[in-house]
Amino acid sequence: MTAKNQIGFTLVELLVVLALAGLMISLVPPMLEGKIAGTEIRGAARRLAAGLKYTRSYAIAYHKEAALTLDLESRSFMITDRKRKYALPNNLEISLVTARSQVDSDKSGKIKFFPDGTSTGGRVTLGRGTSKYQVDINWLTGQIKILD
Repeated sequence: MTAKNQIGFTLVELLVVLALAGLMISLVPPMLEGKIAGTEIRGAARRLAAGLKYTRSYAIAYHKEAALTLDLESRSFMITDRKRKYALPNNLEISLVTARSQVDSDKSGKIKFFPDGTSTGGRVTLGRGTSKYQVDINWLTGQIKILD
């Protein structure tokens, strides 16, 4: 047989391709890890923002003050007149900036909304490592924004 009639790959060529494929596959998980963490933090920020928007709507609809209480130690929040605790992921770093009158302890604080839609205002920062999201509550309008 001559070299012109041989079709296929040599063992060395196959080993090189397998080594390159293995290298590329080993690089994928670290790249995805940051995106998964960012998605989890964004989801927690959206959940908290939804709770804040509900609390504001509740205060306006029922013409009475309503508050969202954030427990930094248990990483959860509660809404006025609701018994349920809403959990946030355990591996998040959470910080709360709010009016001094709304700080219950160094581990707990509130964002209060009034019947006219205003609030005590504040900012909740959720993060892990370099990924951070901030939920900003405007004191004058009660508007809630997620900032990244």
